[in-house]
Amino acid sequence: MDTTAFTVAPANPHLAAPPVSHGARLTEAGLVVYAVHGRGQGPRFMVEQADRVNLPGVAWVAPQADSDTWYPQSFLAAIEQNQPRLDHALNTVRTHLADLGRMGWAPRDVVLFGFSQGACLLAEYLLREQPSCAGVFLHTGGYLGPEARPWAAVPGSGLPGTEAVLLCAEDDEFVPLARVEKTAGALASLGARIELTTYDDPLHHLNEDSIVRLRRMLRKRLLERVEVVTEPVPAELDGPDPERQEAHG
Repeated sequence: MDTTAFTVAPANPHLAAPPVSHGARLTEAGLVVYAVHGRGQGPRFMVEQADRVNLPGVAWVAPQADSDTWYPQSFLAAIEQNQPRLDHALNTVRTHLADLGRMGWAPRDVVLFGFSQGACLLAEYLLREQPSCAGVFLHTGGYLGPEARPWAAVPGSGLPGTEAVLLCAEDDEFVPLARVEKTAGALASLGARIELTTYDDPLHHLNEDSIVRLRRMLRKRLLERVEVVTEPVPAELDGPDPERQEAHG
């Protein structure tokens, strides 16, 4: 698919190349998934998840982190320790969503999906900027920083009523469940509708139940965008006229 409409800005290492597109064409899709990979993975990982979901009518847009890493340190490190790459990464998300807007995609037609470091990046972006979107699917990630942080509502926030699905293993090697829970609480405090699922699963991955939940969310969003047109039934096909029957009875 042609991705030349996406911004390329070499000054931002994460914007050195356009995102990878997969699935339905952007000009023909009913829904876009902006899919952000984790540390050391790259867009190909998110393309593999798209193939597992296997849902027609969805365009997947997967950005590429420089050296496959959005920021260098743990997401629990001090914010300053992940700069300037964190700001570059946040700007990448902001830029790509603006690009989709210029292509005619309303925020209500774009789902934000992140795994691991990608989920952390999207959680931070969502809580800072509180944009409108079709839904949020964050697997194994939470907002950044060593401590819990307060989050005030942004005027005109787009989060109220937004479906946000968060998933995490109860004992993940990299992401403490407590931070995922605090992220869910922060999103809920800003009006998002939260579904939090935990797994007794030590592997750092998206299991089959996760894929089922993601497919269910995307299918629901697609169905909401189907325009149902009811054609009037011709009189001769609409059965006998009771009044006419009475007149000839």
